[in-house]
Order: sequence, then C-alpha cells, then structure tokens
Amino acid sequence: MATHTVLIVEDDAAIADSLAYHLGRAGYRTLQAADGGTGLRLFRRERPDIIILDLMLPDIDGLEVCRTIKAHDNVPIIMLTAKGDPMDRIIGLEIGADDYLPKPFEPRELLARIRAILRRGSAESAKPGAQKNLTFGSLEIDRNARTVSVAGRLCEL
Repeated sequence: MATHTVLIVEDDAAIADSLAYHLGRAGYRTLQAADGGTGLRLFRRERPDIIILDLMLPDIDGLEVCRTIKAHDNVPIIMLTAKGDPMDRIIGLEIGADDYLPKPFEPRELLARIRAILRRGSAESAKPGAQKNLTFGSLEIDRNARTVSVAGRLCEL
C-alpha cells in the first residue's frame, strides 16, 4: 500500500509536531506549514492526499485557505481548531471542509477520521466511471477536480 501524504497547516509548533509524530507512527508521510501562504504553496507543490487545517493562522486564515483549495481541488480537509462553537463548525463545513474536530482532540480519533475519509476516497475512485488523472510529462490533468497543473503548479483556466 502506498503511503498517504498529510499536509498539516498549524501555527502552534507543539501541536504540529505532535500531529506529525502520531501520523508518522501510523505510517503517514507528513508535511508542515505554520501559516496559510506556506500551506497553499506546499499543497500546490506536493499534492497531499489529505489536509489538516487550523482556522486561526497568520497571514491567510484557514477559512480562506480552505476556500482557495476547494475552488480548484477536491482534496479532503479536516479542520482542527480551538473554535468549537457550533456556528464555527457549520461555517467550516459549508465552505468545504470534509470534517471538523475541535481542540483539544484525541490523536486516535483524528487518525480514525483520516482513515475513514481516505477509505471513502478510495471507494469513490474504485467506482465504475471514476475518472483518472492524465499525465503527460510535467502536465497533469485532474479530471475529477477539473484542474490542470504543470510541474506541480496549478494553472488558471
């Protein structure tokens, strides 16, 4: 089984490092970004399988990061944030997050949610009629997300 890549966009270094540790032990490859801008750049360059995204980030907040990514891609996003009010959860889910987990959280629960989301994605791509990505050298066409990238950089169409 191929290792899944998880992008952690979290400005609290202790939380980000703890997440990376637990995810690494569970067999995931992790990438870390401490702000929204870096998170977007890593997303575009590395194309992770799933994103764990804090809401309150320096420079570009998590809601805007989520909106930007979901406008071009259907990568799963789990919001992981101290904002646990029901209205905050609703907003996060409405703008495109696939799940929302308030802090403090249990690492095993987060791992279970990641596995469940990735399982659903695998089941979707295995369905008859699911469209595969097309790759021609450094050009990639994602037919499901309806995006085109060259050398990992998303092209505006």
